[in-house]
Amino acid sequence: MTETIANTIAADDGRQTPGTVCAANESRFEAAHLSEPLTAFTVGWKDPEDLRSLLEFIAPSVRVGRRFEFRKADNAEAFLSETDDVRAVGSSFKRVEYTGETINAKTLNKGLTIRVDHDEEVGDDWQERYVQMLVQRLLRNELRRAVAALDTQDVSESKTWTWNGTGTAPNPDGDIRSALSAAATTTGVRPNRVIFGEGAWDLRSNAYYAQDTAGAFHAATLSPEELAKRLFVDGVKVVSARYNSGSTKGLVLGNHLYAYYAQQGVSRDEPSNIKRFVTPAGGSDFRVYVEQSSKYTDISVEHYSSIVLTSTLGIRRLALS
Repeated sequence: MTETIANTIAADDGRQTPGTVCAANESRFEAAHLSEPLTAFTVGWKDPEDLRSLLEFIAPSVRVGRRFEFRKADNAEAFLSETDDVRAVGSSFKRVEYTGETINAKTLNKGLTIRVDHDEEVGDDWQERYVQMLVQRLLRNELRRAVAALDTQDVSESKTWTWNGTGTAPNPDGDIRSALSAAATTTGVRPNRVIFGEGAWDLRSNAYYAQDTAGAFHAATLSPEELAKRLFVDGVKVVSARYNSGSTKGLVLGNHLYAYYAQQGVSRDEPSNIKRFVTPAGGSDFRVYVEQSSKYTDISVEHYSSIVLTSTLGIRRLALS
């Protein structure tokens, strides 16, 4: 009897009249508490730390549904080339295959809630200010996940970029070029992105300043954009973001450097080393909910994403001192 009644209860689609008993109320919750103005605010809001663009550089986003599949790039098949693609009369074109493993996955629901007492509501824009705080915190979480994903690969070298004036002077850019060349030899694809931790960038600059030569001084003054041109990569970024770790502020990426391959506007099967799969909701990656109570307001910001290391081949990590 109970099972029969349960089977007749309609699923909640947000359109039932008040008082209707539904099997679930998720969509009704969204309809009641989703704030479209605050959700739209997250689209145009500019993060003062620019974490959004930094995250996009490190782990380019790919728009997918909640459940999706992608092809894991275990080799450089996407860059293969041949000279026998000419079709003879009466014959078919040469058939090619991509053999990367197909993975089924889904994006994860992530979010944070803050409770604001009505006595602490100051100014007309208090809701926007709290939304900013939550979005910025969620982006910092994603940035840490992206760096942690790169850190799972095991191709790492230790380099010393400090110099006391004796012995052979360090050559940081030469070390980076060697790492890029080694990756290209392994996979056939030269890494096109390099990210420095703030500490690693300082070590590079100090190593050249200490040599007190015109060439070293010029190298020390290069901007990340100028260094990218010298290394023949698409971009170089310095990650200065910090997060609270106990009673101190920790660097998301300290005295380390990563070189790897990634592309903007990627597809699910494109052979980037790392991707951030995102399920958008309408025109925004984030959604904001507001729940009012008699004495306080709960503001929640959510998003759906999954950061995946789709290939470990060609990633190089330099641990610097």
